[in-house]
Amino acid sequence: MKRAFVSALALSTMLFSVPAAFAQELATKDRIGLADAPKTLTVRLTNDSQNNADPAIAQGYQKLFVDFIKKHPDWKLQMQFMSADIGTEQAKMLEQAKAGNAPDCAAVDSFVLSQFMVNHVLADFTPYFSKDEVADLFPFIRNGITDKDQTIRAWWWDTDLRVLYRNKSIVPDAPQTWDDLKKAGIASVKEGMEGILFNAGRYEGSTFDWLANYWALGGKLVDDSGKPVFGEGENKEKFLKALTYYKDLVDSGAAPKRVTTIGNYDDLNAAAAAGTTALFIGGNWQLAQLKATLDADEFANWTFSPIPGPTADQRSTGTGGWTIASFSKDKDKVEMCANLARDIYMGPGNALQQQLPTRKSLFDKYEVFATEANKTFAQALANGQARPGAPIYPEISNQIQIMMGDVLSGTKQPEEALNAAFKATMEAYKRL
Repeated sequence: MKRAFVSALALSTMLFSVPAAFAQELATKDRIGLADAPKTLTVRLTNDSQNNADPAIAQGYQKLFVDFIKKHPDWKLQMQFMSADIGTEQAKMLEQAKAGNAPDCAAVDSFVLSQFMVNHVLADFTPYFSKDEVADLFPFIRNGITDKDQTIRAWWWDTDLRVLYRNKSIVPDAPQTWDDLKKAGIASVKEGMEGILFNAGRYEGSTFDWLANYWALGGKLVDDSGKPVFGEGENKEKFLKALTYYKDLVDSGAAPKRVTTIGNYDDLNAAAAAGTTALFIGGNWQLAQLKATLDADEFANWTFSPIPGPTADQRSTGTGGWTIASFSKDKDKVEMCANLARDIYMGPGNALQQQLPTRKSLFDKYEVFATEANKTFAQALANGQARPGAPIYPEISNQIQIMMGDVLSGTKQPEEALNAAFKATMEAYKRL
């Protein structure tokens, strides 16, 4: 993700409903609010902020933040912005939190939220969100932000999901099952395409996209204590079934062997734009990217549907997104952070960036989410599943990535590769 500070010129032309001089007092590149405000909240964000590289989004966020601080004139927000290396940024912030010097309020990736939870560094948000607001969240969101004591430790404000994209001029009917998808992939090859594409390189997205198949079978990666269980008992059987399914796609020619080199959603867009594929597994955000990339006539041929399952009734999809959390022990700062999450991100931020809301009612509240595509995405979120809230998950993902490369390239058979992945994961688990 690119980062770019809003220029002084951009700031001076913001669409604020206040005099320009006053607006400049309230907003600089690293501060929102009056410089001499008696209370300060340090806030660390991604480019979901006035630091966005897109000038329109940057200006939109600047206005949201200024409107917010006008409701809290005793406060100023001291702004910090993360680099594009999100993994390193989140790891650094966790260490800062453990040492007691993290920002008061920050963006925490849902991917690593569990690591912050188990280290007991997150403040309690429970008093600041109503029961109705919590009940309105999609189930996987609600589960993701609450700890074992049902305390809300963050507010998850946007999400995404994975779907099957297809060129309906080549694949007219939406595949409903694994068998359907295999047949569609082979049929597309006969039409000159390279078959179904998906991430299968050394990349977290490769694990996450494939997990939809394992979860559709009811498989679990970890038990309630966070211990890995995917390589034993019924879970092992389900894991092998989902892994063998992917292997069969490649072995049959329904998917090309080059999927093991794909580790970026942009590569899937590029193939669609080049006309070399009619099928790929991707994220909901790619629909807008395809619209921007393809000619109108070409884009009209593309549509999406839920990821096929082993049967038409067994479906799942991986879901991600960002949260806002507080590391402060000061109740006023915690409340201010919760207010920021609600007033800026829970709805307004979703609409500004067209990022899917985590509350069902917001799909009806904002016109941008009333499109047929977004309504379909909302329905699919009912089958959404987030990464497990366990510290061992990053190592599980790493081992699945290695295993996927070995199996799809033919270096190892599925069970041999799974046994090796599970052994390595358990060794890492014992070191935690």
